[in-house]
Amino acid sequence: MGRGDKRTKRGKIFAGSFGNTRKRKTKTTKPVTSKTTSAPAKKAPAKKASK
Repeated sequence: MGRGDKRTKRGKIFAGSFGNTRKRKTKTTKPVTSKTTSAPAKKAPAKKASK
């Protein structure tokens, strides 16, 4: 249960191998969000109150 034991995390680090005990770090990527360059929606003009 030391550096020579490939079933432990320390042994995996010493041997330079990966597995269930020592996972590889995954590369996380951000999801691509497409931005549109359209003008923001305009509100309808307010109606004037009639007397």
